[in-house]
Amino acid sequence: MTTSFAAASSTASFAYSSEAQQMCTGDAFRLCSSEIPNIPKITACMIKRRAELSAGCRTVMDRDLAAQKGKLAAQ
Repeated sequence: MTTSFAAASSTASFAYSSEAQQMCTGDAFRLCSSEIPNIPKITACMIKRRAELSAGCRTVMDRDLAAQKGKLAAQ
């Protein structure tokens, strides 16, 4: 499979940080490969399987999701 989570996420409405892309690409392939390249489905899958994420991915995803929610609340 040549599509990477990092490359595909550049078109997502949810903006992953470059750190999240780096930390979560392996988890995306490991846990949610059937959803690639559909970013909203990958995101939903990874949130659903949060307990199975690597510690680094879980940390940056939580931070990025909180930041995204903060931006939406400020609008």
